[in-house]
Amino acid sequence: MHAELILADLHTSLDSPVIESMNFLNEIAQRFPEALSMAAGRPYEGFFDTADMHRHLRVFEEHLLAENDGDVPRTRRTLLQYGRTKGIIHGLIAKNLSVDENIDVDPESVVVTVGCQEALFLTLRALRRGEEDVLLAPMPCYVGATGAAELADMRVLPVKESADGIDLDDLVRVAEEAKAAGLRPRACYVVADFANPSGASLSRDTREALLRLAAEHDFLILEDNPYGIFQATGIEPLPTLKSLDRDRRVVYLGSFAKTGLPGARIGFVVADQQVATADGRSVLFADQLAKIKSMLTVNTSPVAQAVIGGKLLENDYSLRAANVRETELYQGNLRHLLKELERNFPAGSRPEVTWNTPAGGFFVVVTVPFPVDDELLEHSARRHRVLWTPMHHFYGDGRPRWQIRLSFSYLSPADITVGVDRLAEFIREQAG
Repeated sequence: MHAELILADLHTSLDSPVIESMNFLNEIAQRFPEALSMAAGRPYEGFFDTADMHRHLRVFEEHLLAENDGDVPRTRRTLLQYGRTKGIIHGLIAKNLSVDENIDVDPESVVVTVGCQEALFLTLRALRRGEEDVLLAPMPCYVGATGAAELADMRVLPVKESADGIDLDDLVRVAEEAKAAGLRPRACYVVADFANPSGASLSRDTREALLRLAAEHDFLILEDNPYGIFQATGIEPLPTLKSLDRDRRVVYLGSFAKTGLPGARIGFVVADQQVATADGRSVLFADQLAKIKSMLTVNTSPVAQAVIGGKLLENDYSLRAANVRETELYQGNLRHLLKELERNFPAGSRPEVTWNTPAGGFFVVVTVPFPVDDELLEHSARRHRVLWTPMHHFYGDGRPRWQIRLSFSYLSPADITVGVDRLAEFIREQAG
């Protein structure tokens, strides 16, 4: 008789709506390949070139060879052998953060990870000591963050989102109620610039107030910043929370998936907090995260790191400089999407459809006159040949919302026009 496993006997995350969301959204695009996808938050592929990858690798190899005083065996070993758990491009990442974000950190506080998803998991796994440890997060929230919390057995307490990205009054209320109930808020997860899914950004005042509240209520801020560089040219970018951080309250989470190469799967975490040990010593939080990583992925692919390292070296450590054409494309796509929505749903027309106008990032949220669930998404894919993302996936409760998320990063302007026209047909059909 074959062994039979029972789902109820496996980890609770496996029947969580959050975990189901990621699988469903990946699966539906494969089930309806003829449907134009405005769901995937992927980088534009038109600039991909394998020749760039090979060049970046050679540039990094030459850099490494110079660092090793011409020692070829040592250089090959660094690139091709099992590597340092915390990574081999930590120094280059520290320089990039200084150049692009005015963040000055010790390279030893950087852990290079297998995508930002691993960085999230390592951080939450380390912070979660017992059932009383909880994560605060504005809702709607990136599925990967709530999913990582599920895997780390860490409860997420929702905080209201506002026009400024997070409702600070509600954050205080949730934190205080949690403490009164015997819980310990360990951290607050935020995407300060062009959040996924809402596109919202924190104002300068909100960023500074959030840092003060973190100190007052004794929690860390997990700042995830995948989209920050993709904003309109000529506009001074707001400082990251980490660049404003004077008390080491911010754990900074980064990824090169959007700004470097998604296939490399390179992310990182800056964890420069000091950890007091039982014997009176003080050690870096990054070193504690590396302990967990050593038992999870051992180390991040040195070859993949080398590709990203070479791109950083070629562009004087600036990803803003390396992504000028990408930023222009995404900004152009954003303007085009907003124009097409306006053409299809002019003010005062019926059905009434509204949307937000983010200044950057990959996403726009559209409010429709009916609740949206996964069955409607399948209908849209089958009959109208257009995919989008129901917003309930970013709340983790399965309850239909009257909103959908559109992604514009992966598409050409012509595709965006076709996609919005098909979406308009679907919305008019459903609104009656």
